[in-house]
Amino acid sequence: MTKTPSGPVLGSRALNRATLDRQLLLRRSARPAKEAVAHLVGLQAQNVKPPYYALAARLDGFAPEQLATLMADREVVRIVTLRSTIHTHTAADALTLRPLVQPARDRELIAFRKGLAGVDLDRLAALARDLVEADPRTMAELRQALLAEWPGADPQSLAVAARCRLPLVQVTPRGLWGRSGQVALTTAEHWLGRPAEPAPGPDGTVLRYLAAFGPASVKDMQTWAGLTRLREVFERLRPRLLTFRDERGTELFDLPEAPRPDPGTPAPPRFLPEFDNLLLSHADRTRVVPPEHHGRAWRGNQAYRTLLVDGFLAGVWQLDGEVLTVEAFGPLSRERRAEVAEEGERMLASLFPGTSYDIRFGTVVAPTGR
Repeated sequence: MTKTPSGPVLGSRALNRATLDRQLLLRRSARPAKEAVAHLVGLQAQNVKPPYYALAARLDGFAPEQLATLMADREVVRIVTLRSTIHTHTAADALTLRPLVQPARDRELIAFRKGLAGVDLDRLAALARDLVEADPRTMAELRQALLAEWPGADPQSLAVAARCRLPLVQVTPRGLWGRSGQVALTTAEHWLGRPAEPAPGPDGTVLRYLAAFGPASVKDMQTWAGLTRLREVFERLRPRLLTFRDERGTELFDLPEAPRPDPGTPAPPRFLPEFDNLLLSHADRTRVVPPEHHGRAWRGNQAYRTLLVDGFLAGVWQLDGEVLTVEAFGPLSRERRAEVAEEGERMLASLFPGTSYDIRFGTVVAPTGR
């Protein structure tokens, strides 16, 4: 018999304000960039610029060189972790979170088993490690070298297997602000000069997730991590946590000392990058994405940079040359437009100081059906 969740009900605005506060989006934080990356348990980083935009929206006085210096000094790295996607993590998290989510990487390999018929995956991992630690390799170089050992295998599957079996980081200059560089890979241990840590127990990571994304359900945490079977972890932690319900009756867990601001707390506009973790880290995203705007931040595989107004997804934006174009999903009052423009100016001054930009309200997503 399933037990009906108990506890106070948190509406979408209450969840929104709590999550924004944890995400450093209700007010900008004075904490250093490295501390922010650790608190947020990483930044989504499929592309180079999003981590910089993410911190510009969250930190007071942020400048791109703050994160670029951390990356150049190997204090933060770009590595595939949560949800099988590239994140910018602190060095410590790269060496611990990656082992924690290894079961998801193992599941990912199942889809490529046909192209890996006859391949000894342990031997492949050992060979790939020798290759990338001798000299950082591109995926193309890694495919070519592995194909020489297993000429009958699928080249792409071989490279995916290496990425899944090894904690591969992207070496600099890739990821540095204002620099370019192809993706070249080596192991986290080699790049950081110390061995990987044993996979941590999931309890601590659940608590960190709640500190950055809570209040949240078991499914929310599983969506964020790309892991399954976390119910027993939450049950083990239940005596240490508070429980709530959302408006659908889903049980939510939270840290007793975590902030849960009044739902009426003002939330300033924020310009977020594509794939920001705020929009990806819950199974139920209505705390940030109103139902009427579901799917509007994506088209096919393309993700748009997003705008928050009053704490919720309210539009998309693009920066083309020296023009920042904002497309709101609905009408904005004159006061709201002024707040959005002011926030846009602040974001641009943080990331591109000394450059003049024109801020316009127009069309970002081309209409379909023509």
